[in-house]
Amino acid sequence: MTRLSVPAFAARPVLAVAVVFGAVLTALSGRYGYHRDELYFLVAAHHLGWGYIDQPPLTPLIARVSTTLFGDTVMGLRVLSTLSAVVTVIVVALIAREFGSHRRGQVLAAVCAAASGYVLGVGHMVSTSTYDLLAWMLIGLFAVKLLRTGDGRWWLALGATVGIALENKYLVVLPVGALLIALLVVGPRGVLRSWWLLAGVALAGLIALPNVLWQFQHDWPQLKVAGGISEDDGTENRIMFIPLQILQLSPFLVPIWIAGFLRIWRHLPWARSIALAYPVLCVAVLVTGGKSYYALPLLLVLVAAGCEPLIGWVDLHRVRAVVGLALTALTSALFTLPLVPASAADLVIPVNKEQGEQIGWPAFVSTVAAAWAKVPPSERSTATLFAGNYGEAGAVVRYGASYGLPQVYSPHMSFADWARPPDSNTGPVLLIELDRTPRFETYFRNCTQVGKIDSIVSNDEDGTALVLCDGPTEPWSTLWPKVRQFY
Repeated sequence: MTRLSVPAFAARPVLAVAVVFGAVLTALSGRYGYHRDELYFLVAAHHLGWGYIDQPPLTPLIARVSTTLFGDTVMGLRVLSTLSAVVTVIVVALIAREFGSHRRGQVLAAVCAAASGYVLGVGHMVSTSTYDLLAWMLIGLFAVKLLRTGDGRWWLALGATVGIALENKYLVVLPVGALLIALLVVGPRGVLRSWWLLAGVALAGLIALPNVLWQFQHDWPQLKVAGGISEDDGTENRIMFIPLQILQLSPFLVPIWIAGFLRIWRHLPWARSIALAYPVLCVAVLVTGGKSYYALPLLLVLVAAGCEPLIGWVDLHRVRAVVGLALTALTSALFTLPLVPASAADLVIPVNKEQGEQIGWPAFVSTVAAAWAKVPPSERSTATLFAGNYGEAGAVVRYGASYGLPQVYSPHMSFADWARPPDSNTGPVLLIELDRTPRFETYFRNCTQVGKIDSIVSNDEDGTALVLCDGPTEPWSTLWPKVRQFY
């Protein structure tokens, strides 16, 4: 049975919410500085290809486009990220419409999305999650349209979106897999008996094929990265999963997504697979030890479903509703946007460590330059600047020239492929190490700490050791595979 009727789209008020949301992100986009991942994307953007060790090619490509069009600055880099988040807010309202929400329900859905911590956080910066979230919301929209209308042609839209999403981040297989399992369990299974489904799968595969081939040719490095995440962080991810499901979107939105789940399950039987997909996805994330935010996008779909039944409560409790939404927006913004002075960011870092990762990179490179100055000038032509991770290396690439620093090398992620020190570099090595460990120092002679990063906040770089060694114990060509890091 088809369900073709939906309310009119509340275009003007929804667009107004989205514009205000975008204006806030734009106004604050340059307040701190680059995030460590953004520094990595900037370098990757100059090594465009069909894949990287830890990601498909889309986000670095978008970074290249954004800086080319809008300027090679923090704000220029983030323009397309902001636009992606703005479109995400609009899509959430469209999903609410598909669930039967009228004008006020659609506007409330847009406001809830714009006020949520996760949408604000990924919209503020450039990350794979930024564009992944938009893809998930579009998949949710097209899936609801498919179930509401029974029109198999929506599988093509789903296939195209999934294919593009796979060129950005492989996590999209999780919600798609969860939805397919939910369809098999609660139906309607009729949408699975369609040639359009095969066409959608073929389209997704065709779009994703270049990166799949790249992964195959490079021995599937993404699996090594995923294995490292699960091994290193899996236990912590499982322990914190439920609390972060509540905190990362916003505690104030919990009643709305619960209402959305119950509304779908009780009153929209054609869409029950959408509701069931969320707990199925949660189980998959817990089993694999993935990060809590992997499941958050489906919560936004439930939020969209829960807004229409909330309108009656809002009419009876207008003051509470306004205060609740204001608190949602305020707390979300406080912990995800650069509202507090950089020197006071320690107040919010315990809740959102990504705030701290945008602070202090120019000073970091300045300290590295002071340590490099301790390398005798006569030995610098054969000396090596070695960064332990891609954030440190990206910072040196970005700011190092103004301090006279040489090319930096790092064995971390795709930096290991872009360049390694020549074997002629037999002289001193300056190591940038988060912690002094034998992991690196055993490969170098006579290592002595000559400096330490003193950040103004408690971020990952605070306390980083700058260690000067006499030289490598073996040629870089044989040493490089031994120090390579996939996570």
